[in-house]
Amino acid sequence: MRASRDQALTGFRTDAASPGPLALLSEAIADIRSRRPLVRYLVEADMKRRGSDTLLGNFWWVMDPLLQMAVYVVLVTVISQRTIPDYPLFIFAAILPWKWFNAAVIDATVSLVEQDRLIKRISFPKIVLPLAATTAGVAGFTFGLIPLAGIMLLYADRISPFLLFIPLVAVVQYAFTLAVALLVSAGNVFFRDLGNTTRHLLRLWWYLSPGLYSLALLDESGIFRDLPVLRVLASANPFAVLFEAYRSIIYGSVDGPPGPPDLVSLAVLMTGSLLFLALAMMVFKRLEPNFAKVL
Repeated sequence: MRASRDQALTGFRTDAASPGPLALLSEAIADIRSRRPLVRYLVEADMKRRGSDTLLGNFWWVMDPLLQMAVYVVLVTVISQRTIPDYPLFIFAAILPWKWFNAAVIDATVSLVEQDRLIKRISFPKIVLPLAATTAGVAGFTFGLIPLAGIMLLYADRISPFLLFIPLVAVVQYAFTLAVALLVSAGNVFFRDLGNTTRHLLRLWWYLSPGLYSLALLDESGIFRDLPVLRVLASANPFAVLFEAYRSIIYGSVDGPPGPPDLVSLAVLMTGSLLFLALAMMVFKRLEPNFAKVL
């Protein structure tokens, strides 16, 4: 009975109420915890929709990163004539997590505006919509591990127990992705151009991240020699940490076998992501009462 009363109070908060930041954060966490069955249902519905909307269905999660890998392999190793050992595995270690992030953010951006009729008619915690969109991306990432396993069989000497660190890095990425998803989904309600802008920014973010290359290769090229501030900025990119972590446990390095990720960098990123997520939740809950009015 008490849980039902708390849910009702949470769902029917109006503009008249003006809770503080900690109260907003507590409310957001309570919304997620109390609506776990709804989140699970939305995730399953999203996965079924993806599978039925296209001919290949969820199998596209297997094919798409492989096709991207083939394009970059031709671009880098054939056209640019750069020699990086086992480059297909090198690039795939970055393509797979980026596809998860890219798809989750794009889906979350429209998760609220696509449900405008539902939001106007029914009172429920809107935070479950971008949460479900982000969580559904985890299933896609899992599908992507299938072609990764196939590629690693081609480079069997790089298979190691350090692959068990993949879930750890994925948890850090999920926390960061969810924070971004909450902010862009709420912002897109008020600024509809944000959807198109986000796609362009994500594309730019990919090329500014060490996906096609590694920070070690840039260090060797001497790019950062005269401008060390660029090295600091490059290292501050969250996906510099994530790509380097994935690549360390999947690929290793040009000169060495796979090894453990930089746990200190991951811990710092996880701490920052959790703080970022808390801020995103508070902003989302602050804007939530106005969603129905704008939509």
